[in-house]
Amino acid sequence: MNVLSIFKSSRLMVAAMAFVVGGASAAVVPQQSTADIKERIAPVAQVRVAGAAPAAAASSGGARSGEAVYNKFCVACHTSGVLGAPKLNNAADWEPRLAQGMDTVLKHAIEGINAMPPKGTCNDCSDEEIQAAIDFMIAEI
Repeated sequence: MNVLSIFKSSRLMVAAMAFVVGGASAAVVPQQSTADIKERIAPVAQVRVAGAAPAAAASSGGARSGEAVYNKFCVACHTSGVLGAPKLNNAADWEPRLAQGMDTVLKHAIEGINAMPPKGTCNDCSDEEIQAAIDFMIAEI
């Protein structure tokens, strides 16, 4: 083979690959609504200035209920007991923790303990909202 035929065949292969890849990717990408795109690219965090009131509490006019906090931030781990998390209204899971006193339970919830991150990822929750979530989780024990 001479240099010209190698050049032509490599150009042909590149063109074929571009067609296959371009054609395949166009078929896989579904159309997304504007709302889907906005949700996908929404910020994952917010800047919080020390001493400033949390935006969620300030904008809603008050503290969220324990049930609201639980349903948004706690449910993923505390429903099934992920990595030893005490399950909702499960006395056997909560009794050893409650035996340490509610102040200790609240401290652990705020600061984080073992696999639980501080405030269970509810970074804008007040201490009172965390307490309300704990109260909700143990209400039927």
